[in-house]
Amino acid sequence: MLDRTARTIVDEVFETLLSKILEGDIPPGGAVNELGLAAELGVSRGPVREAVKRMQGTGLIVKEPYLKARVISLTVEDMVQVFQLREAVEAMSVRLATLNMSDEALEALFEEFTGTKNKNRHPALDIHVRIAEGCGNERIRSLLCDELYYLLRLYRSQSGRTPGRRENAYAEHWQILRAMRARDADLAASLMQAHIARATETLQTLLDEDKQA
Repeated sequence: MLDRTARTIVDEVFETLLSKILEGDIPPGGAVNELGLAAELGVSRGPVREAVKRMQGTGLIVKEPYLKARVISLTVEDMVQVFQLREAVEAMSVRLATLNMSDEALEALFEEFTGTKNKNRHPALDIHVRIAEGCGNERIRSLLCDELYYLLRLYRSQSGRTPGRRENAYAEHWQILRAMRARDADLAASLMQAHIARATETLQTLLDEDKQA
């Protein structure tokens, strides 16, 4: 069992590795250089191995016997299946959240979201997670916040590579939250479906371009 200090080091390595994957420093299909990462962070290889093992549990890294760990490859088929699931589940998630969240919670979420607009980096606030947490359905929350959380973050970070996509996504999120504040569950669900459909189209285009290249 790892002591508290060792767990903290593993946590830090995990977050660094996650950032490198989401930012594309280690691209889909790319190998994870455990020795290089250990040297970069000034730690032994043990915490790096533990962090890689934990990352395997998220589904972002795969490791076959006698081979280096690699970031999962993003295939168009896998992406379409995941985003089809997202369209259905997240539409219901936002519908339920619109009906179940308190006025105070919705207002706080909207204010927190609009406060991220002028930040240069991608906002730390995850609208999709917050909506799932407020929907009142534990199975939906578990699916979006636990089981698929890291995989969805990877897909969304890839779709954000398109110039202007993050700005468009901000506007789409703003419209969704406005509908939620107005307690228009049908509109919020429709906007969420359209938002994910546009992200799907963007990511599919990117993956097709990468394949051709």
